[in-house]
Amino acid sequence: MLNSVISRSLAAAACVLALAGGASAAEPAACKTVRFSDVGWTDISATTGLTSRILTGLGYTPKLQVLSVPVTYASLKNKDIDVFLGNWMPSMAADLKPYQDDGSVEVVGVNLEGAKYTLAVPSYLFDEGLKTFADIAKFKDKLGGKIYGIEPGNDGNRLILDMIKADKFGLGSFELVESSEQGMLAQVDRAGRKKDAIVFLGWAPHPMNEKFQMQYLDGGDDVFGPNFGGATVFDQRAPGLSRRVPECRRAAQEHEVYPADRRPGHGQHPRSTAWSRTPPRRRG
Repeated sequence: MLNSVISRSLAAAACVLALAGGASAAEPAACKTVRFSDVGWTDISATTGLTSRILTGLGYTPKLQVLSVPVTYASLKNKDIDVFLGNWMPSMAADLKPYQDDGSVEVVGVNLEGAKYTLAVPSYLFDEGLKTFADIAKFKDKLGGKIYGIEPGNDGNRLILDMIKADKFGLGSFELVESSEQGMLAQVDRAGRKKDAIVFLGWAPHPMNEKFQMQYLDGGDDVFGPNFGGATVFDQRAPGLSRRVPECRRAAQEHEVYPADRRPGHGQHPRSTAWSRTPPRRRG
């Protein structure tokens, strides 16, 4: 329901910025501007977009910049952006570690638990027998020796590249096709219309789980982690933001957002629709 989506987005906004009191007209403009990184993933764009709408209503001026994950962290360190709502852990641990170690990025709270992030296939291919990571190499000819990922520099792509480099599951001769979330899903759509074989990077929550009949592959615990790459998503900010908005520190300790059903809403921001948190389907 839309009310449920709004309440979770309010909590996310409070967790990062604690702006419940609204911006004061006496505040300098720099204190009213909140700069977000949007890495171009539909789920994070939805959260960021709706949170931005909430902050606008509270008197702040959100600014969104589309950045890759590596540039996001460099920008947080350099204080070129203030907030990132899409730290998927543990897969992004290597991205975060140097910045967390030197104190240039602050982790302020959880916005989602129980997320999934691993390789997936269309249901028709799963029914043909491609059900685990160990099965991928058996379908090499049908797959054209390719696995489809998202944008270069992404943590999921890096895990796939490391898997190929190490020849895990006999995938040493496979190629990772890097493009973008939209490019990858367009390829999944084309393959689905022809019933062609394809292996791709999938995650939940995301509307791909509603659009496609898809299954997540077993056996990838050593690559993506247990429970189909079970993940927790954290909010992060640049140090010093809490000094600009004094309520931040208190609210970051009081608010967490946990997984629950999301239904399509109709936010005014073009990318602020919250999507159904559909759990991965597994047959067995």
